[in-house]
Amino acid sequence: MDYYAINALRENHAGWSLLRAQNAPLAVCLFMTAFTGPNQRNIGRQQLIDILDDLLFGLRDSFGEDRFPRPASEYLDEWAAPERAWLRKYYLPGQDEPRYDLTAASEDVVRWVESLRGRDFVATQSRLTSIFAVLKTLVQQSETDPEVRLAELARQRDGIDAEMERIRTGNVRVMSAPEALDHFQQLTTLAKDLLSDFREVEQNFRRLDRQVREQIATWDGSQGELLASIFANQQDITSSLQGRTFQGFWDYLMSPQLRTELRDLLERATKIEALANVESLQSVTTLHQDWLPAVEQTQGTVRQLSQQMRRLLDDKVFLENKRIMQLVRSVESGALGLRGQVPPGIFAEIAAPTVDVSLPFERPLYEPSRRTVVDDDVVTADDGDVDAGALFNQFHVDPDRLKANIDAVLADAGQATLAEITAAHPLSQGLAEIVAYYQLATESDWASIDPSVLQQLSWTLPDGSLREATVDQILFGRPA
Repeated sequence: MDYYAINALRENHAGWSLLRAQNAPLAVCLFMTAFTGPNQRNIGRQQLIDILDDLLFGLRDSFGEDRFPRPASEYLDEWAAPERAWLRKYYLPGQDEPRYDLTAASEDVVRWVESLRGRDFVATQSRLTSIFAVLKTLVQQSETDPEVRLAELARQRDGIDAEMERIRTGNVRVMSAPEALDHFQQLTTLAKDLLSDFREVEQNFRRLDRQVREQIATWDGSQGELLASIFANQQDITSSLQGRTFQGFWDYLMSPQLRTELRDLLERATKIEALANVESLQSVTTLHQDWLPAVEQTQGTVRQLSQQMRRLLDDKVFLENKRIMQLVRSVESGALGLRGQVPPGIFAEIAAPTVDVSLPFERPLYEPSRRTVVDDDVVTADDGDVDAGALFNQFHVDPDRLKANIDAVLADAGQATLAEITAAHPLSQGLAEIVAYYQLATESDWASIDPSVLQQLSWTLPDGSLREATVDQILFGRPA
């Protein structure tokens, strides 16, 4: 970064303006007390006012009433104003009370201020171990030569065999107290950093949403071009690095096996003797519970993208229809105003005028009509060979039956693809049943459709012929 970029951040970045503010210690103290300390988000206005009133009461008791003369509500309104953007103020559907959350810039400031305090113990060994682990994974998983990968797996197998042999002989190496404390401190730091990342991810998605809405509001082209542009933007959001990494984390977190393994590891970590004197040891067991609300809120922001698109498109169609009706009404009113006034001059011309001449002798003479004999005998038709089964061959895809098929497969597995479900419960109604599965997936919060992965589905017609369909991968998950 050069001087001009740094100076632009100094003038425009919300985090830098927070550090320069006169009441920065009060704001940062509130952010630590209400948000980052207890790992909370989505705090109601009255609850946040109560927390700030408690802080102001103690400060006024120490420094006097003139130090912070304004009420807590005015401080919140100032910090949530667009020119500050230290807090995000918003409303949840169906609620009148505003909610507050930290912005990504404010959380960066809070983390930086916490780092200035210094630490008695700095994790170094665990960080080096993590660097080696990440570097090995990067190199090994990017290797394209099969022989090199097989050699690396054989080396790992030999190391595991040697470790198992040492344990059998009683040579069990246990992590020392400094090493355990080192890894525990890195664990808590990474967990807090992950929660702060969610705010930045959600902010990025909201920025994309705002760009799409601005594009819709200022669009002057055709409706088809607008839809193509919106769908392209939505695809860009899904396929972007931000979208793919977040979806990968979501899939990982929604796996029942992985959540169970994580919960067991956290509980076992609290029983390590070397960490018995750590004050925040028990809070480690609720790490995954802090992640879920943050991830669900970010996922809800992504879902709001399509809802906002539909709503804005409906508004645009309404405005276009309203404009058309206004034009029609203006034409009608203009025609009514000119109804009694004949325009002067020639207002209509005939290119080739002609006169139709009809001579009396050209008319034919009268000819009496002939009497037609109608045979009105009723003949009973032989309908014995008529197949009336076509009238009864209509069918209906029962969504309850499909939900029962999904629940039956998920009873033994945490998640399953549509191919696995149809393998256990074969398709009996062909393509219509596949469309019904698609509808269930789009209406469920525990299902996802991945257009980058394709799967083959097949079914047999009544005449014995086989039909196949290539569709996007649908993954159903079991609600937690």
